Amino acid sequence: MTSNQNYFNEILPFSIEGTQIRGRIVRLSNVYRDLLDTKQYPEIIANFIGELSALTILLADTIKYDGIFILQTQSDGPINMSVADITHTGLIRGYALYDKGKLDKIGNHPSIPELLGSGHLAFTVDQGSNKDRYQGIVALEGNTLTECAQNYFRQSEQIETAIIITADPDRKKAAAILIQRMPKLNISSNLDNYLDGEDDSESWRNAVILMSSIKKSELLDHEINSEELLYRLYHNEGVRIFNRKSIKYECRCSSEKLGAVLASLSEKELESMMNDSGLVIAKCEFCNHDHKFNKKTLKKYVI
Repeated sequence: MTSNQNYFNEILPFSIEGTQIRGRIVRLSNVYRDLLDTKQYPEIIANFIGELSALTILLADTIKYDGIFILQTQSDGPINMSVADITHTGLIRGYALYDKGKLDKIGNHPSIPELLGSGHLAFTVDQGSNKDRYQGIVALEGNTLTECAQNYFRQSEQIETAIIITADPDRKKAAAILIQRMPKLNISSNLDNYLDGEDDSESWRNAVILMSSIKKSELLDHEINSEELLYRLYHNEGVRIFNRKSIKYECRCSSEKLGAVLASLSEKELESMMNDSGLVIAKCEFCNHDHKFNKKTLKKYVI
């Protein structure tokens, strides 16, 4: 039985019975391996990409959208830019740009301020040209990516959120778990409001404490399925599992899209981009694939 195929590379939503607490758990193996296979990243960068990808999947699944969810950092540290995006159908890709000179000057287990420096974390929902983009931006504040994400929810969404994220680039595994205290609806009276609020606060504190007891090694252990992990955490309270969704790696770049962009440039601009062989080479940062064009092939992309 290849057990890791059954509950890795998927996201599993859940709720804690009798509370307003909703959660998700995501665990990656093949998807993370495919993300890393696109480029030869140093271990520190590979670890960050694993955490960023797991976080992207979690956050995207907390909203309803038909298009692409994008999580991006821009900053002045060793990693000056990173992007992960996922479609509503569960196709993810990602990459990071970094300065090797700066990276060599930091330790093996850097904090977010050391790895990213000053900058921002941006969340974007792109539902196509017929709908407005939604974007939320917060400063990179926190020692970990988890703290940065929780800061976003605290500032922008005003939803109490607890997150654990981990990655192991050597084993090609990454995972994350999130719980949120959702707003309560349909309160019948002021007294009920007060009592429900007290009970809900206690339930939330208890859920956070229990979640914090999970070991990161357990999240990455393919011998333990996701349902069992959740049962271990919340068996006294009761946990309800919802429909899981598969996650796959896929880059959506295409010669058609890039060719159309290049064809819109002036002849002078194109000539400045051509190499000695008369080719314009456009590299996709996500998958590292070189798309090659010459004047003849570009003509078919002219609108």
